[in-house]
Amino acid sequence: MPPPLHRMSATEVLNLLKDEKINVVTYARDLLDRINKRDSIVKAWTYLDSGFVLNQAKALDQIPRGKRGPLHGLAVGVKDVVNTKDMPTQMGSPLYKGHQSYYDASIVGILRAAGALIFGKTTTTEFCAANSGPNTTNPHDPERTPGGSSCGSAAAVADFHVPIAVGAQTGGSIIRPASFTGVFALKPTYNAISPEGTKVCSSTFDTLGFLTRSIADLQLLADVFALEDDEPVQEIPLEKATVAIVKTPNWESAGPGTIAAMERAEELLKNSGVEVHVVSFPAPLNDRDRLKHISKVIVCSEARRSFLREYRVNKGVLGPDIRSLVENKANFTNQDMSTALDTLASMRPIIDKMAREYSVILAPSAADEAPVGLEDMGSPAFNTFWTGFHVPVLNVPAFTGAHGMPISVSLVAGRFRDQHLLRIGQVLSDALMAESD
Repeated sequence: MPPPLHRMSATEVLNLLKDEKINVVTYARDLLDRINKRDSIVKAWTYLDSGFVLNQAKALDQIPRGKRGPLHGLAVGVKDVVNTKDMPTQMGSPLYKGHQSYYDASIVGILRAAGALIFGKTTTTEFCAANSGPNTTNPHDPERTPGGSSCGSAAAVADFHVPIAVGAQTGGSIIRPASFTGVFALKPTYNAISPEGTKVCSSTFDTLGFLTRSIADLQLLADVFALEDDEPVQEIPLEKATVAIVKTPNWESAGPGTIAAMERAEELLKNSGVEVHVVSFPAPLNDRDRLKHISKVIVCSEARRSFLREYRVNKGVLGPDIRSLVENKANFTNQDMSTALDTLASMRPIIDKMAREYSVILAPSAADEAPVGLEDMGSPAFNTFWTGFHVPVLNVPAFTGAHGMPISVSLVAGRFRDQHLLRIGQVLSDALMAESD
């Protein structure tokens, strides 16, 4: 028996829609049934109108077969910091309760033009900057966090509400929740997807991306968003692949689950004939405190400017994290900012060169399993520097921890090698996920 429609990947559903074995309305109703049964526990959605979803689905079914887009009928959840013309965009903040932008962000407009069914808005922390806020739970254990700030997007995909969701990452807001909930995710090269129409926290770090349940689904999206490498993508068989295992300068933050996952990943790859090298960041980049300081200076300084308007309008309704950023409690100066920006820019070519020496870099996705409780959404310690380096990162949900919760690893390539990363990621994930269900 085939699985229920809601448990199928986007690629599988797309094939059924193309062959007209199902229509969009039938598919949408199945997803809505799943959400009605589960979202009182998971709480992934901040806005979802079932009637409106079905009206959109009916309109998509009326499009002649020859005029349908490459994502025709596929359901997509949109993180609620991304503008949608026909749904509120509330940014996880009481200041924007009921706010309607009446225009689509670039990422949403492209999805719609490709035929996607924009299902609703998924929960987020306030402006993506706070580390707590929504009562969204982890589908694998409602006592645990799904991670932030793309909490609703990760939970919606992991719990089979939709096969695709939009996320946004400043530190680790796509990769970490993907790891905690056990889904695939792509944080593309910085600015490969336009952030126009999205609430920005840090213009140097913020990157839009996707969470899905397969690499094939991420490939669909990469093609729709014209993520192109300068060089033709080469097919690399498993036995010809070279992998650099980089524990990163933050390795002391790794918990037992992540330590075990990295060890098992190395073992599985070696057993599959992959050439594995355990390496460190080059000398200018291997200072943990320096990397952390550079990231903090830039993110906090840019967030101060990003949230100044909201602070001036009504600072009393803003959370303490947002107020603290605007008030510059860290006392960062403009000179601190200039130095940090210049230093981080000088590091990016070093990472690109390192990445070119191997088929891919393999690194931790998160410190460990998702923490218990909803107040702590986990640390971005293993993500922020990759975001600042502007490189593409692919989350592979290959392992589980001692409590049965998902643990992932990250695959990393040099800047603007997103298609290469997806191709080699597909090859390596078969080996990495050999023991995973």
